[in-house]
Amino acid sequence: MPYPPPPHVPSGPRRRSLLASVAGGALLAGCSDGTGTGSTEEGIAGSPSVVERARARAARDSRGIVERYDAVLAAYPALAERVGPLRAEAVRHAEAFGETVATSSPTASPASPSPSPSVTVPTTEKDALAQLAAAERALADRRAKALLDVPGELARLLASVAAAGAAHAYLLMEGSR
Repeated sequence: MPYPPPPHVPSGPRRRSLLASVAGGALLAGCSDGTGTGSTEEGIAGSPSVVERARARAARDSRGIVERYDAVLAAYPALAERVGPLRAEAVRHAEAFGETVATSSPTASPASPSPSPSVTVPTTEKDALAQLAAAERALADRRAKALLDVPGELARLLASVAAAGAAHAYLLMEGSR
């Protein structure tokens, strides 16, 4: 008698492995001996300009992901309940890096800026969510790599925001399975 087929196992990383790897990265990025140049913002990365450039790049990336959320919400207002809270978190991430972003979604107020014309939205809701998830995942990966180039507080902030981005990607794809 043959064995029954195994139950469907979702592809991709498991929640525990994802959280453990991001937490481990945050722990490693936050470690320092507390002496010498490694304990200041100017320390490991060299000059404050390196930190400012990294912060500006992170702010720009966060603004870009907010624009993607805005484009999807403009094309598919029915996704507002699912995508709106994730967009609000992305706005908070941009603000944490020093960027100013409109806090209301484009469907809530006509006074908010229109989505960037460079952002194209797929023709189905499922594809739009998949595109958002891929963008969040790619941004989280870039931020995790950037941890090696920045000191202290900025590294911890990048780690935290990268973890949140990975969680957003998971949440965006979870409902479509």
